[in-house]
This record gives sequence, C-alpha cells and structure tokens, in this order.
Amino acid sequence: MNLLDKIKMQKKEPDKTPEIPVYWIETSDSVSRRFQFEPDGQLSMKVVDDARPVYRRVVESFLNKFFPSGYPYSVNEGYLRYTQFRALQHFSSAALSVLSTQSLLFAAGLRPTPAQATAVSWILKDGMQHVGKLICSNLGARMDSEPKCWRILADVLYDLGTGLEVLSPLCPHLFLEVAGLGNFAKGMAVVAARATRLPIYSSFAKEGNLSDLFAKGEAISTLFNVLGLGVGIQLASTVCSSMQGKFVAGPLLSIVHVCCVIEEMRATPVNTLNPQRTAMVVADFVKTGKISSPADLRYHEDLLFPGRLIEEAGNVKVGQALRRAVRPSKLRELKEIFPGEKFILSPGNKWTDLVLEQNASGEDALRAWLVAAYASSMKKSSHESTSVTLQDAYEKMNRVFDPFLSELQAKGWHTDRFLDGTGSRFSW
Repeated sequence: MNLLDKIKMQKKEPDKTPEIPVYWIETSDSVSRRFQFEPDGQLSMKVVDDARPVYRRVVESFLNKFFPSGYPYSVNEGYLRYTQFRALQHFSSAALSVLSTQSLLFAAGLRPTPAQATAVSWILKDGMQHVGKLICSNLGARMDSEPKCWRILADVLYDLGTGLEVLSPLCPHLFLEVAGLGNFAKGMAVVAARATRLPIYSSFAKEGNLSDLFAKGEAISTLFNVLGLGVGIQLASTVCSSMQGKFVAGPLLSIVHVCCVIEEMRATPVNTLNPQRTAMVVADFVKTGKISSPADLRYHEDLLFPGRLIEEAGNVKVGQALRRAVRPSKLRELKEIFPGEKFILSPGNKWTDLVLEQNASGEDALRAWLVAAYASSMKKSSHESTSVTLQDAYEKMNRVFDPFLSELQAKGWHTDRFLDGTGSRFSW
C-alpha cells in the first residue's frame, strides 16, 4: 500500500473523539447555576446549589412573579407605593362588587314579573354599560393630557354605579332604571380606567419594559381580586346579609377604594408635558433656576382641579380658539414679536392666552411658557408697554432655552409632544 492510499484511508475514518459539552458554573447570591450549550445550540440552566434561607427563596419567588424583571432598578421611583395601593384598591373593589351583585340578584328576584321579563331587564341593564363606554370613548384626548385625574374619576364613577346597584333592592319596581344607570356609570369607568393605564405604566417603564409591567400588574390585580371576592362572599353571607349591613360596609369599602386610587396617582411620576406640569416646571425654573424631575413634581400636582393657573409661570391658559384669544388688530404685531415660532401669546388682565400651531411640540410650549413667565415678572418691575415687555422676555428666553431644554430631557421629561387635551390649535 503506497503513501497516497494511506492518506485516503485516514480521511475516510470518522473522528471517534467524543464532543465535550461546553458548560460553566455561575455563583451569585448563594445560588450556583450550571449553564450548558445543548447539541442543538440551545442554552440550558440548572440550579446546582442553593444556600439561601427558605424565607428568602419565598420572597424572591414572589418578586419574580409579581414584580418586573430587574426590580427595583428597572422601574422609576414610586412603583412600590403605586403597587401597594393598587393591590388594596383591587381588593376593596372586588369585595364591593360581590355586595352589588347580591343586591342586584335580590332586586331582580323581587320583581312581580315573569322570568322572561326579568331576563330582558337584565340584558337591557348590561346594554347601558356599552352606551357609557361609547360616550366616554370620545374623551380620549383629555385622558392623555390628565391621566391621573381621569383615573380617579373612573373609580369614583365605578363606586357610584356600584352604590346604585347596592341600593336597587330598595326600589325593585325601578330595577331597570336604577341598575341601568349604575351600569352606565360603570361603563364609563371601565373605558377611563383602561385608557389611562398605558400612560401610567409608561411613566414607570425605565428600560422599555412596558409589557413586563403590564403582565406583572395584571398578576397582582388577579391575586387581590380573588382575595377580595373571597372576603366579599364572606361579608355577603354574614354582616351584609341585610341592607343595614350593606349601608355600613359599602361606603367603607368605597372610601378605601377611592383613597387607594388617589395614593396610587400621587405616587406616579408621569413624564409627559401637559399644561399643569409644564407650568410647574417653568415656575420652579424661574424661581430657583433648577429643573424638577417627574418624581419631584408628582406630589405637587392638583389631581382634582388640574386647570389651575400658576402665577409664577405667567398665569398661562392654553387651548382657547385663536379668534377669542387674539384681537385681529393685534395678530400681525404678535407674529412679528415671535418670528418663526409655532405659538402666539396674548396677555390679558387675568391671564395670558397661549395658542399653539397645529404641529407644535412640547419644546414650542415650553418656549411660550418661559416667555409668559419672564414677561409676567418684568411687568411687575417696569412700566414698559406690553409689546416691549414681550420682546424683552422673548430675547431672555432664547438665551436660556438650550441649557434649560437639555437639563429637562436629562431629568427624564418627554419634550417631543405637548398634551393639551382637546384644546384648539391654529394653522396658517
């Protein structure tokens, strides 16, 4: 056999050396894990040793199931407080829903009508909820602007509807009217609560983990809804088996429910610009020269009356129609004071009207608010005409705006849009 044949035979013989699997062991926080690449290329993991105490295993397992991955570093400040009150809110709401359902069934059973008529009334009652949803869906833009206010209003409407259902046995002959009105309010509440969920969760999503926040939020809601249903069933069969008991437990559960929602909203650091938050940011900057973060301002927001004017920010009111905010004789003059800008400011006796162009962003609104704030402070210390004051304020705004905007964005504010609800805008 020559040398060439030997070489060919060696090539035909398969390599019988067994392939060594690629694996490694990582140890972190008293847990050793073995990672290995499988033959199909997939990475598998197996716990080799876990020296953690039992209570720590239980706590970490709970956190993994009900809190976003990487908590607390993957969420913004205030998430824990928000979650605590959200859990209590769902608990009280579920317990209250059991009492309202019991009352509805009792009221429907008292009606001196055939079973078919009762079934029709029940269907019509549910139909009223869809009517409420359709009406509330037209208010979506306002919910974007003030999600906290509308979230609180949603739960107040829900409790109002539930209260009407609890009272329905007192007037069984008006079952359809009372229960229908209650479901109408609850329908509006459902739309408002769902519509405001996204901006609220978005304010906590620190690493683009919005889906994880949604999933863990629903897990917590489900858990405490089940617990609340259990407590509600117990109350319905004992303390609240009579109307007197419902008159005591119902209002208490409603108060707990609404108070929890208010605390949730106070803990939420919404980072989009709307009229109230923009005015607060500008007022702090003009007074102190510092930029407040969303977490700094969350406890200072007016959740019930968000449309209040802030004097330090120039008493700006946004959203008026151009024809009402500016006299035609003044329009050209104001456009010349603010050349190339996407806003018009029209100072009045009590407030300054701000009208934005159709495609104005949050940066345009900030520029306008700064001009109004500076003009308001200059007006107190000088006797110049309004036009001269606005011109001086505009020049001062241009000098400070770039560092102001950079610091604002560094603090986590979204300046690419301005949410003014259904306010009027103009276009040329």
